[in-house]
Amino acid sequence: MAGLDLSGIVPVVEDLILLDKVRITSPASGPRVFNPVTGQYTYPEGTVLYEGRGAVQSAYTADVTASTPNSNLPWVAETRSRYRMFTPLAEPVAQKDMIVTVVEVHPGGDQALIGRQWRAQDPSTSGTLGVIRITMLDQISGDTDGP
Repeated sequence: MAGLDLSGIVPVVEDLILLDKVRITSPASGPRVFNPVTGQYTYPEGTVLYEGRGAVQSAYTADVTASTPNSNLPWVAETRSRYRMFTPLAEPVAQKDMIVTVVEVHPGGDQALIGRQWRAQDPSTSGTLGVIRITMLDQISGDTDGP
């Protein structure tokens, strides 16, 4: 029995959805470095795994506030902002904790996405009928002690 061949639809889907440019990097390692131009300490950049066509969109689910396992303890102040990244199947799989940054948006796109960062929650999903790669993300928000 022959399987379903989706290779003909891949370019169509990529041209409709992968309109922006995303960068996937490994988490930075090492201490923060002083940037004399901005006057701020920043973490060094991680190794770039991929930079190219992609898209980041909300997963359309409510943000989740994590709680600690004991009901007598207070709520943890961390929220999870659910997003999805789409990249071509031919590109590398984003592993857990990789950092995703939108570096360019298409004409008419949301300019507020440029520079925003997310952390990959798990390795990119895969399936027998995939047309594009989907990676679940959690937005990195606010000032943190590390990337």
